[in-house]
Amino acid sequence: MTSQHNRPAIAVTGLRKSFGDHLVLDGIDLTVPPGTVFSLLGANGAGKTTTVKILTTLNRADAGEARVAGHDVAREPDAVRAAIGVTGQFSAVDKLLNGAENLRLMADLHHLSRAEGRERAGRLLERFDLTDAARKPAATYSGGMLRRLDLAMTLVGNPQVIFLDEPTTGLDPRSRREMWQIVRDLVADGVTVFLTTQYLDEADELADRIAVLDGGRVVAEGTAEELKRRIPGGHVRLHFAGEDQLDAARRVLGQATREGDALALRVPSDGSLTALKTLIDRLDERAVKVDEMSVHTPDLDDVFLALTGNRTTERVTN
Repeated sequence: MTSQHNRPAIAVTGLRKSFGDHLVLDGIDLTVPPGTVFSLLGANGAGKTTTVKILTTLNRADAGEARVAGHDVAREPDAVRAAIGVTGQFSAVDKLLNGAENLRLMADLHHLSRAEGRERAGRLLERFDLTDAARKPAATYSGGMLRRLDLAMTLVGNPQVIFLDEPTTGLDPRSRREMWQIVRDLVADGVTVFLTTQYLDEADELADRIAVLDGGRVVAEGTAEELKRRIPGGHVRLHFAGEDQLDAARRVLGQATREGDALALRVPSDGSLTALKTLIDRLDERAVKVDEMSVHTPDLDDVFLALTGNRTTERVTN
């Protein structure tokens, strides 16, 4: 029997969903290890929101199986809801209440005792740097404070898995980075985070693994670096102290391209350690001296565009 520690936090097999004649999910498979950040990327209409709604028991799949925290989302929806937290793109904070009242309201919904609810609210206010604002109406909070309070409310129930749907939309750069650190801290505590985001740098910064959804199918999955290496355009930039060394390198490498009038060459490469070692060994064998070397790989924007094409169709259902 698989132990809880080794069991996937999320396991999806052959998930399918249609709305009328429109096929939204076409048999997707996903596996998310516990205590990691998993990011699902896709253009509008790719099926991200539908996937999240099925995994959080808000929608039912037409076919396939999905398990969250070890529970079947179709057969054990109450157990799934007890094990998860959901923070959507739009804050669930009641702005007529203050921060402490919002948290105590969530404690009541989780059937905590009055004393336990106050204790947990106080701990979360401190953790999210909201203690000084605890008695102020949430309507006076900044965007970053609202998002922190929203996430704090999600944590009242001590969820094993948290679904973050575009958690930093509309935040300024400082607030975005604060939210990133909060996500890292959650994962360090053993929480699993399922992240959807419109910011590719956010997925690059946070995700242990990324899946790219297009046309209802997972078209690629891996770490950010693995995905980047799949896309052409990666290269190693070599800079030399003089023309003689640059010319010697061009004779050795063959495929290298000079960067204008600069004493620099671009060598096509996937940036892997094996490719770099081979390149360095070839230069060392001919005693070619390199002044500087840097590796350049495509970013996630390049990966996303290459894998999803130019689909821009928006569908509010998915």
